[in-house]
Amino acid sequence: MDLRQLRTFVVVAEAGGFAAAQQQLRLSQPAASRQIQGLEDELGIPLFDRVGRGIKLTSEGEDLLRRGRRLLQDAESFGERARALRTGNAGALRVGCSTQHMETVLANFLPSFRRKHPSVVIELVEDGGARVPDRLQRGDVHLAIIPAADDGYHRRLLAPVHVLAAVSPRHGFASRRKLEIAELAEESLLLLRRDFASRGWFDAACNIAHVRPRVILESAAPHTLLALARGGNDVAIVPSNVQIPASVHAFPLLHRGASIGRWTAVAWDPQRFLAPYAKSFIDELVAYCGKHYPGRKFAKHVSPLPRPEETKG
Repeated sequence: MDLRQLRTFVVVAEAGGFAAAQQQLRLSQPAASRQIQGLEDELGIPLFDRVGRGIKLTSEGEDLLRRGRRLLQDAESFGERARALRTGNAGALRVGCSTQHMETVLANFLPSFRRKHPSVVIELVEDGGARVPDRLQRGDVHLAIIPAADDGYHRRLLAPVHVLAAVSPRHGFASRRKLEIAELAEESLLLLRRDFASRGWFDAACNIAHVRPRVILESAAPHTLLALARGGNDVAIVPSNVQIPASVHAFPLLHRGASIGRWTAVAWDPQRFLAPYAKSFIDELVAYCGKHYPGRKFAKHVSPLPRPEETKG
């Protein structure tokens, strides 16, 4: 089987069409179409239905898409292992994480790592915190900074992330060091969108506490929420790994005395080969976060979050 044809099939299927996949493939639409046709001829089954000017996966195509991704991942792992066995210290490392982790962790960590490992190319893949695990599952990234969960991935813990409430200095909560989530029942709230992991933690806590939040804005930009909270009487709900300006007062949210949040980890798929330089990245990132992780001061006012198990090897 021609892996170029297989990659074209996977990219076109994920993009939803030839035009959307053209830039990633760097192929003209007729050339990509010929590759798909060649793969269909070899397999003896149609992979796409042609609907007008568009295409749609057939049932056979849907079944083979997941298997095709795995084949491409295995082929990439084969090449990565060969390169690592040859040199052990050079190659590309794709790291997936949220915007907040790029801003408050990697922006300061990467310059030092790059000085120590000049032959390692770090490629960053940005996505919402709730979607980054999907990137790891699909093989889009080698490592992902994600909330620690019982998901089958290997991981090393970085630091706890707490859900915070942020208000202006004139707000009635401005003198608080922590706040029970039930006290937000009558407040107007500024929330992150649902593709943020911390939004899911907040929503779950509201459900358990039987709180129906009064949401006046959902945004993809934490700093927008903080700016609006600073200038008004609304409460912004953000994770503790966001940079909090001195012009607002932030404090952890609790449910029945327990902080709302989750440990963050750097995770990888144990079924994929992990190059030696990736292991160096993990070790150095864990050491860095042990000293410099954002939001550490908020842990002083609450009981520790449950510490998940981690993979040492």
